[in-house]
Amino acid sequence: MFRMKKMNFAVALLLGASLFISCQKETSRSTGWTYNDPAMGGFEVASSKEQVTGPGLVAIEGGTFLMGGTQEDLLYDWNNMPRQVTVTSFYMDMTEVSNLDYLEYIYWLNRVYGQNYPMVVQQEMPDTLVWRNRMSFNEPMIEIYFRHPSYQDYPVVGVTWIQANNYANWRTDRVNEMLLIKAGILDFDPAQKDDNNFNTEAYLAGQYAGLVKNGKENLDPNGTGVRAVRFEDGLMLPKYRLPTEAEWEYAALGLIGNTKNERIVERKVYPWNGDGLRTDDKKYYGSFVTNFKRGSGDYMGVAKSLNDGAALPAPVATYWPNDYGLYNMGGNVSEWVLDVYRPLSHEDVADYNPYRGNVFKNKKRDAEGFIAPKDSLGRIEYVEVTDEEAANRKNYRQANAVNYGDGDFMSSIQRDWSNNPGDDNLTGQMYQYGVTTLISDKARVYKGGSWADRAYFLSPGVRRYLNEDEASYSIGFRCAMNKVGSSLVSN
Repeated sequence: MFRMKKMNFAVALLLGASLFISCQKETSRSTGWTYNDPAMGGFEVASSKEQVTGPGLVAIEGGTFLMGGTQEDLLYDWNNMPRQVTVTSFYMDMTEVSNLDYLEYIYWLNRVYGQNYPMVVQQEMPDTLVWRNRMSFNEPMIEIYFRHPSYQDYPVVGVTWIQANNYANWRTDRVNEMLLIKAGILDFDPAQKDDNNFNTEAYLAGQYAGLVKNGKENLDPNGTGVRAVRFEDGLMLPKYRLPTEAEWEYAALGLIGNTKNERIVERKVYPWNGDGLRTDDKKYYGSFVTNFKRGSGDYMGVAKSLNDGAALPAPVATYWPNDYGLYNMGGNVSEWVLDVYRPLSHEDVADYNPYRGNVFKNKKRDAEGFIAPKDSLGRIEYVEVTDEEAANRKNYRQANAVNYGDGDFMSSIQRDWSNNPGDDNLTGQMYQYGVTTLISDKARVYKGGSWADRAYFLSPGVRRYLNEDEASYSIGFRCAMNKVGSSLVSN
């Protein structure tokens, strides 16, 4: 009896000690000072370390895979030779960006910049003239596809690579602004105009205050009242952006459904299993799983027996998603990715997060070292890393790495092309743009087949390119985002 009472007392003591400790503020393991305590300097540590999933995104758990072609190269480009690479975990849009999504973007631009900077709005408008065809009656699509409510849920097309990137930057700001509003930091400010608009980088640099609601409690003993949110607080998300080619291809394949005991048991040709294009779902048996051109002159099949049921693009959430839950990763519209196109990129790029297109930049700073004032549109300006800044680096020696290994002086076999061994812009000479090729530093990769393509182009390994300032009626895009912290994705 005495022994039991003694044990119960010990348990109670341990529980009491643990409760006491849990009520205490966390202390530094290296200095012993208490975090989040104004009496001890006010060094703040965020309570939540997990990244929230941004609107429209799906978590993609990364891993290793065989990137490149999975079928015979019908075009004899030999530009997608298989290579083992690893892609870290990231987020990807569940669907392509729709007309409605892009209309919201145009509306915001017009509301904020339209009065004093109308060209900002005009330069982001989709090129609806892409629908014109000299031997086809497509003229009505110029007026109705982007604007008519019937097409709200259809993928936006006629958007250049540059416009797609601008949309992603704008989306970052709107999502982060809403996160701060929901957290009670800021209040709604519908009167934003010109440079007085919420921009994530300008806000973090202290160059935009907004309508403060509750703000963030300032624990700095030398500070007063409330403060603006810092990125270290974990309330805001990383940037929305275009996916890299490797990320897009990895996500499109959706190999998580083909993995057993760390082995990929079936290498996919398409974003779905098998080499066919019809579903084995008993309810829809025989229906096509995507939107593509079945053959010459056959875009949707025979009336009352349509195959894919869409003559042009279909709504963004149509057909069956792949194993990651992503819609239309094969078919509907092709999609822009970040990469600059080179035929031999698979041989040149790193085997971890492979990507060609890096141009290293820093935020522009004034003479005293502070971030320079935002521009007339409320955006922080960037400048390329100078040769002096990169001179002592071992991992890069110049800002522009677009041509590294393919298109720069060191990769040239004709040394008489340049008297300057540091010249990094020899692409035009090596590829003879406009004479023997259309490859330049502006050539960007786009992936996936479209409503206007044959089945061959539906394979995620197929690569094509178009200049970043050009658009097409069969190319759209979706956004991605870095996943911070752990690579694991919970189901």
